[in-house]
Amino acid sequence: MAREIKVMASAAFDEAYKVLTPAFEQASGHKVETIRAPTVDMMTRLKGGELVDLVIIAGYFIDELIAAGVIVAGSRADLAKSGVGVAVRAGAPQPDISSADAFKRALLTAKSIAYSAGPSGVYLAGLFERMGIAADLKPKIKQFKGVPIGSVVARGEAEIGFQQVSELLPVAGIDYIGPLPAEVQQITVFSAGLHVNAREPDAAKAFVTFLTAPAAIPVIEKTGMGPG
Repeated sequence: MAREIKVMASAAFDEAYKVLTPAFEQASGHKVETIRAPTVDMMTRLKGGELVDLVIIAGYFIDELIAAGVIVAGSRADLAKSGVGVAVRAGAPQPDISSADAFKRALLTAKSIAYSAGPSGVYLAGLFERMGIAADLKPKIKQFKGVPIGSVVARGEAEIGFQQVSELLPVAGIDYIGPLPAEVQQITVFSAGLHVNAREPDAAKAFVTFLTAPAAIPVIEKTGMGPG
């Protein structure tokens, strides 16, 4: 029987998700209702009792939700992984980010910097502290929740922007420079987890199986992510 699966998903996996979900619906007959929200809001809503069948978010948040009794223990399935990318407005000069030292100079030289309130932004805030430049950068940092950082950069609201590579690539009006230097890169794994009170657990599990199948890998890789 066809079922309707309710999924709460973060934006980083969205480009692959938008391709894979219709394919799953056609193959299975099930329907997928998707709730998209910033990571911070997702965690608040889920811990507050909002009911869905499946959650897609950074893997360490799935682990946190398992510990909180929201996600079924042992149901975590890693879907994809992504690094943090760097972008400037289309046609703007591109800073040198070929090494950690060059990256640091680019940050100190930039007039304004934008990053998200999601996993990439949390990582960058800690990275700037470890690099010893957080105080210097603080006056020019702009943090956004639920807004594609690429669009902020495209509008000229920030000189340089950071977000998951998969979230930057689809945005028009920017030049994607590349990932963070390997020495300071952070790879985030995005995972799915079954809600403890899922109304359609079997259909949700079938969706996870589809998202983790070998046939999904080319779609995932095309969006700038790697398989989980």
